[in-house]
Amino acid sequence: MEDDFQKIYRWMHEPHVIPYWQLNLPKEKLKKHMKKASTDSHQTLYIGFINEDPMSYWEAYWVQGDIVEKYYDPAPYDQGIHLLIGDPSYLGKGLALPLLKEMAAFQFKWSKTTKLIAEPDHRNEKMIHVFEQCGFKKEKKINLPDKTAWLMFCEREDFEKRCRDE
Repeated sequence: MEDDFQKIYRWMHEPHVIPYWQLNLPKEKLKKHMKKASTDSHQTLYIGFINEDPMSYWEAYWVQGDIVEKYYDPAPYDQGIHLLIGDPSYLGKGLALPLLKEMAAFQFKWSKTTKLIAEPDHRNEKMIHVFEQCGFKKEKKINLPDKTAWLMFCEREDFEKRCRDE
């Protein structure tokens, strides 16, 4: 976290990130939030790189133990995903879908995981479209404490079939 905090802070203050993450906090408050997130045993935080250049932030989490478990009946090994492309120079280059596919494939390496979930902000039409292209399907709108979101599911079978067919 020490190595990555400055870039995460910068990314959380980018205009394309602020409306959907709402973590454009003062440094000390964000540092406290990120420290808590990085020590939360039900999730793992990642920085995504392209050619050794940090450009994205990812959270992979177990649904059980997360607030979203209250909105459907999760299986014990369902996993969720949060992501953002932080560096604006990487926006509009068609990278979100291949990056999401790689992260989904990574999460499905856990053999007991049969479903991935996402809950993008209902206004974030670009990311909802990317999730759909990756095989996620809208289940229902949910009201989380910080946003109204689409609860989306990606079943392992559908994901693997989609990847084989491409």
